[in-house]
Formats: sequence, C-alpha cells, structure tokens
Amino acid sequence: MRIDRTRLHDTVLAGVVAAVSAVLFVHYTPERLQQEGLLVEGMLVEGLRPPDALGTALVLLAALPVAARRRWPLAALCAGLAPEMLLTAFGYGAGVSGLAGLVLLYSVASHRGLAMALGGLLVSLAAYAAGAAAGPVRALSWSDHVMVVVVLAAVWGAGRSLRLRRAYLEELKDRAARLERAHAADTRAARAEERSRIARELHDVVAHHVSVMIVQAAAARKVLSADPELAGEALSAIEQTGRMAMTEMRNIVGVLRTDARAELGPQPGVQDLPALVEQMREAGLPTRLLVEGEPRPLPAGVDLAAYRLVQEGLTNSLRHAGAGAQAVVTVRHKPRELDVRVEDDGTGGSDMSTRSGHGLVGIRERVALYGGILNIGPLPGGGFEVRATFPLKGGQ
Repeated sequence: MRIDRTRLHDTVLAGVVAAVSAVLFVHYTPERLQQEGLLVEGMLVEGLRPPDALGTALVLLAALPVAARRRWPLAALCAGLAPEMLLTAFGYGAGVSGLAGLVLLYSVASHRGLAMALGGLLVSLAAYAAGAAAGPVRALSWSDHVMVVVVLAAVWGAGRSLRLRRAYLEELKDRAARLERAHAADTRAARAEERSRIARELHDVVAHHVSVMIVQAAAARKVLSADPELAGEALSAIEQTGRMAMTEMRNIVGVLRTDARAELGPQPGVQDLPALVEQMREAGLPTRLLVEGEPRPLPAGVDLAAYRLVQEGLTNSLRHAGAGAQAVVTVRHKPRELDVRVEDDGTGGSDMSTRSGHGLVGIRERVALYGGILNIGPLPGGGFEVRATFPLKGGQ
C-alpha cells in the first residue's frame, strides 16, 4: 500500500502545531505574562480566564485542520479560525492560539489562486476583528492591532511569493521540455535529410557504375568467342568501373562512421566531367563535352549537383537511347547562373516512363535544393534532354 507523503507530512505538522500551541497556552497564564512584562498594568480585566481543559481543547481543535491544509486549504482555514474566535470570546486571550491560523493562512496563499487567497486573508482579518471586539481585553492599543494585521499580511505575502516562484519554476521546466522536444524534432529532421542525401549519393553512384558495367558485360559476352582480345578489354573496363564505384561508395559511406575518422576524398564536380565523358565512350555511348563561357569556382553543393545531373543523364542515355545513339553534354558558365544540359538523339525519348526512376527524382531534389530550374523530357526532333539551370549568387 502506497503512503501519501503529503498527507503524512501535513498530519505530522498538525501534531507539532497542536503540541506547541497547547504547551504555550498552558505555560503563559495571564499572571506569568504580567510577571515577565508582556502585559502592562491595567491590561488584566475582569472575566479574563486562566488556561483550563476547555481552553486547551479549543487550542487543539484549532490546530487539527492543519492536517488538511493542502487538500482543502480555505475550508481548513475557516475550520481553524472558529476555535480561535471562541478562545478570544470566552476570555482566554488571543495569543498563542493564532499559530495554527497563521499556518493555515500561509497554506491558502501558497496553494490556491489569487481570488481564493485574498478571500482567506479577508476571512482571517474578519475573524481577528470579531474576536478582538467580543473578547474581554480592551487595553490593546491601535499599534498592537496594526502589528497583527502586518503579521497576517506578511504571512499571506510569503505564501503568495512561494506560489509565484513555484509557477515560475514550472514554466521554466515546461519551456525546457518544449525546447528539448523542438531540438529532438530538429535532430530527427536533420537525420532524415542526411539519410536522404546519402541515399541520393549512393543511388547515383551505384546506378551509374552498375549500368556501365552491365553494358560492358553484355558487349564482352557477345564478342567473347569471336574476339577474345576485345572481350578482355571490356572485362578490364568492368574491373576499372567496379573499382571506381567502390571508391566512391567508400567515400560516401565514410560519413556514417562514428568509431574512427572517415576517410573522405574530394567530391566530384564539373572539373571531373571529362573523365566521366571518357568513361561513357568506353562503355559504348559516343559522348561529346562542350564547355562555354569562362569556368569559375562554384559552390560545393552546386558543383556536386551539376556532376550528378550529368552522370544521371548519361546513365539514362546509355540504358535507354538505343544502339547508335550519341550524347552531348553542354556546360555554360554565365555571370549569374550555371546551365548544364545532357541530350541524346536516341529512340527512347518518346516514352517518359522508360526514363523515370529514383535517379531523376534525386536530380529534382538536388536542383530544387539550390533553387535551380530543371527540364526533363523528349526533344522535338527526337531524343531526350535533361537540363538544369543553377542560380549563382555574387556573380559566381
């Protein structure tokens, strides 16, 4: 069975308050107070009763509601003020019996809203005024009444201050939790973007090199018996292409390593297009490279995106253009943009479904990422075109 620690603590506090109040009530009789100088001459009036069993019982009853001070604060305050008013009205004085009332007033101010807290303060002031008016003691000065009011206001203010501080800390915790959730969402989005980027890179590398190897393997199979030397050259080209694919894949996958430094090589760019065009020629696709304008340094992302676009375009031409087709790669360096185009004169351009796939989807994502414009489709006179225009900032 689980114990409610809050109720247990309040019950123990009620017992402590009751014991202290009872001891002080019995110890400080009117005669002792006057002997110790706490009462001045003339303050003991007729009808002021000394401590007895009835008064002690009322003191204990006043402390009993402290056990429910956090569960029903206002109700507990009202229940505790009733015995205190009776103590004053019966002539027992208004001294130590107010300890439970202070605890209960503090509880209302610290555990309830402003309206209920103000209600508790008004009830306490009203109870004190009623008890002072009905009691036998008339020698208290206005400064004594003001002091009581100040004590009640101070206790109430301490409770409100604690409540406001508690609310402030809860707001800080809630804000920290929101920031943590936002950070986690940003981290997940960044990871998803990184996975998407790596997936695009892997697809472009694997699709290109595997397509080249398939074409070369098919050519080697056809000439294996008739021209072994030519078949050997094709197999050597397959081996070289496979090594290049492994090198690029190792560079890309290196960013996923967390146990050691990634062995990354430089990413390919426009300056590597001549080697790519030569590779496509060896694979059986006659390809020309035209460079117009003055080459200039490009942003790393645009440089890689342009290379991947040409790579994907040539791979599609190799796979779908048909026998005897030729491809032309045109790179135009303009003052504020880079224009890259891959076109072929093959017979597979009329059917867009044969040219669609993950590669072109990745190209669309790359071009959109850098604010470019992409055109993919058949040419009017036959053939197929993949063209992108990348804007360059600062005249790059």
